[in-house]
Amino acid sequence: MNRRSFLHQTAATAAAALAAGPALHAAPAAEAKASGIIDCNISIGHWPFRYYRGQESSEILTQCRLLREKGLTRGWAGSIEGIFYRDVTQANDILHERCTEYGREHGGARLLLPAFTINPTLPSWENDFSQCVSVALTTERVIRLHPNYHGYTLDDPLFLKLLEAATEAGFLVQVVVQMEDERTQHPLMQVKPVNLKPLPAILKKVPNARVMVLNANRAMSMTALQDCPVWLDFAMLEGVAGIEALLKDWPLEKLVFGSHAPLFYWESAKLKLQESELSEKQLAAITHDNAARCLQS
Repeated sequence: MNRRSFLHQTAATAAAALAAGPALHAAPAAEAKASGIIDCNISIGHWPFRYYRGQESSEILTQCRLLREKGLTRGWAGSIEGIFYRDVTQANDILHERCTEYGREHGGARLLLPAFTINPTLPSWENDFSQCVSVALTTERVIRLHPNYHGYTLDDPLFLKLLEAATEAGFLVQVVVQMEDERTQHPLMQVKPVNLKPLPAILKKVPNARVMVLNANRAMSMTALQDCPVWLDFAMLEGVAGIEALLKDWPLEKLVFGSHAPLFYWESAKLKLQESELSEKQLAAITHDNAARCLQS
């Protein structure tokens, strides 16, 4: 479906809903709940360069409830404080508390899965990692890395050492390529995207590693990641029918739903799904099945 068709259909649906009253307004939410979405790219915390709704602790539960009504069944949440704090364990403790708070209010329901931060350039990173091992569920282990904010490259021996440790402990490793487009960054804090070119060679050294790349754009997936056995999200994939175009040269089983919320609007990711012509099988794989499978593999 192209953008023009999508807008026509959306306008027609909205008009029908208004004419029919409250019953039709409830239909999209019910449909979303039935399909279910695992969002592999959510963040929690204070982004220092701009305010967004939901960054206060008191607002997180409200935002969780709203996303659940829109179809979210699980969100993998990283810590924004983990990008900037020198004490990564402190940031991870805050993240873990925020993720479990929702469960306490909903009979143990686990909507948010903590994606713990590790910075291998810190002298005590192995202790930080041990803390993650001790609190993470054995069946759902995720760490999230920010090499460009923490000052190392993917061909750094520290990254290889961390990747080996994470693989041995059963962790999926998320590598965040960028948090913001360089054009929107503060002039005194320009952070270039992570160079992904070394990644294929590193993965040959750790063939059992499970790696997911977040916030890569189309050019990155077409060059540095071609034939690289990683999972990819589409948070920074732009263009009309972008997912449809991506699937022409990216394997369906390696694509997952990622919103980059709250820095991006969560609804933007859902719109990208609607803009592309996707079969039910493709939608199920992208929104749920692939993410669930990569945690289990």
